Parts: sequence; C-alpha cells; structure tokens
Amino acid sequence: MPEEPVVLALCGDVMLGRGIDQILPHPGDPSLWEGCVRDARDYVRLAETANGPIPLPQNAAWPWGDALDVLNAATTQVRIINLETSVTQCPDAEPGKAIHYRMNPANLPCLTAAQPDCCVLANNHILDFGRRGLAETIQALHGGGLRTAGAGRDAEAAWRPAVIPAGAGRVLILAFGVVSSGIPRSWAATSGRSGVAFLPKLSGSQAEIIIERVRRLKRPGDIVIASVHWGPNWGYGIGRDQRRMAHALIDGGVDMVHGHSSHHPRPIEVYRHRLVLYGCGDLVNDYEGISGYDQYRPDLRLLYLASVRPETGELVRLRMTALQANRMRLRRASAEDTGWLRTLLDRRSRDLGAAVDLDDQGTLVVNPS
Repeated sequence: MPEEPVVLALCGDVMLGRGIDQILPHPGDPSLWEGCVRDARDYVRLAETANGPIPLPQNAAWPWGDALDVLNAATTQVRIINLETSVTQCPDAEPGKAIHYRMNPANLPCLTAAQPDCCVLANNHILDFGRRGLAETIQALHGGGLRTAGAGRDAEAAWRPAVIPAGAGRVLILAFGVVSSGIPRSWAATSGRSGVAFLPKLSGSQAEIIIERVRRLKRPGDIVIASVHWGPNWGYGIGRDQRRMAHALIDGGVDMVHGHSSHHPRPIEVYRHRLVLYGCGDLVNDYEGISGYDQYRPDLRLLYLASVRPETGELVRLRMTALQANRMRLRRASAEDTGWLRTLLDRRSRDLGAAVDLDDQGTLVVNPS
C-alpha cells in the first residue's frame, strides 16, 4: 500500500526584528542605522497610521494571527520557515548594510509559537550583527529546541541539512543562499570561519556539488528539499539560471525547491511532478504603511501546504492560504484579494505546469496533471 502523503508547511521570509520586536513583550534596543529611519518604533507608527492602533505589548503569537489556525488545522508534519532576523542583543551592526533585523532573544516565544521544525538561515540578514550575532542566534534557536539549516560555525555546519522524521522516512532540508539575493560574499562559511552556506553563482558545476551531497545523504523514503535564498525582492520574471538550477537539482534527486527572497509571491512550477517555488514572498514583516511597490500587493501573503508522496517525492497537491498583514498581524485575506492572487499566479504559472485554481473553501490549489 502507498504511504500517506507527507504534509509540508512552507513559509517565505519571516522577519521578527525591527518593528515586530518592538510590539512584543520584551522589545530590544530600537536603534537603527538606516538612511531615513533611526528608531524601530517608527515602523510600528507607520503600521498604526495605515491600519489602526496596536495595543502594546502584544502576546508572542500576535504576528502570526490566523496563520496559526491554518497550520494547526492542516495537521502539518513538517514546518519550514526562512528566518531573516538575527536573534541577539549584539549592538554591533554590520557596516555597509542598509537594513538590519534583530530580535531580542527574550522574544523567542514569538518564533516558537509557530512550532517550526526548521529555521533556514542562509539569507542576507542572518549576519546583520556580525559573526557574534550569528553565534548568539544559533545558540538561542538551538536552546529553544529549534533546528536550523544554512548557517553555522564553519562550512561543514552551514551545509549540514536539517533532518526531520516524517512518516516512515525523513525530510532533509539543505539550505543555501546566492549572491543575487544580496548576501555579501564575505558571509560565506569556510573551514575556519562561521557564516552561511553560499553559492557564488547558479551553474551546472554548483548544482553538481549539491547533488553529490544529496546522493550521499538520501535514503529510500526520504524527501529532500533544497531551500534557496535567491533572486531580487520584486518582479515576476524567472531567470534562466534559476530555472536551470531548479531543474538540475530535481534531475539530481532533490524532491522540492523552496525558493525565497522576493517580498511577494512569484510563479510556481511543477517540473517532473515536483514542486518548485521560485519565491514564496514574505510571511511576517513590519512593512505596513511603506509605499512604492503597491502594484505587487506586498500586504498579501501566502502560506503553502504541500502534500508529497514519500516513496517518490512527487507532489500530490499544493494548497495555499491567502493572508493579509493588518496591524502587524496576519488575518485571512478577503475573497476579492484571494481571487486577485489566484488570477495573477495562474497567469504567471500556467506555462510552468502549475494551473492555480480556487476551491470551494477559498483556498488556492495546484493539482499536478
């Protein structure tokens, strides 16, 4: 008899620093080093101007809002997020960066409220407070019982996958970042230096390095996910190098590509019956009230629930719940906004083998053909 599908919850960027940190029970130092904003509390005021007052302090689960109901109702077996926030009180902001995200370690319950099974750290904000901040982040996460992937005390640790039991097998998450997402080359982990799992470019030779790791690690019944921070923050175009890389990874034994970096959802592909998310979009951030990219509707977020056959790695079904940020909390999006997302993603994804439909519960669905 075939095994029951494994249900994976996939989140895009989760940014719990800056304004989010300030509304939680233990706000850290609000100092910022941005060109126009020097106090993280200004982002709270922007959100309140846009959508109304936020009583302070809020409980640790507040930023997740209705996303927790979706996660808990779906009986997910593995939950994966891209954590774009240092969890540290280190005061030494990385010089030369325009934006820094930092959450007080005392606010870790905000992260554990979502019960993530893996926090991906291979991104362009995890060293916002240097290597000391990275070490404190990893210590805080591991101390809170959270698995990580994509960063560590050296290259071996950074490239080590997170391994999560699921069904009769395992889910392996191999995380890495690419220069196109804004990760400085100096952040790359080496044999003698901490940092992130980093690829200088997307190429066949780089894909083969990852594939060789997959061959060594993968067992029958395992589901292997490549979680990659790549590409620009805005736009729907998919670069040829991204598609070639995604296809090469799947051809080489990866079962799913979990892409992130974009601030809004990007096209979806089903390649050889396997899921490629080129950009999940942000899930939690403090961007309310910031204008300039309204055509992308960055207030709308998606929570992805993928059912996968463990014996083959093939996608059974992808369900996506549309959410909207309001007062730094996620609430279910309206039917009108959900329909807007459905039309957009279907138009952008259909040529990639992923027709996006709407079920009778108002959930976006991709059923592989």
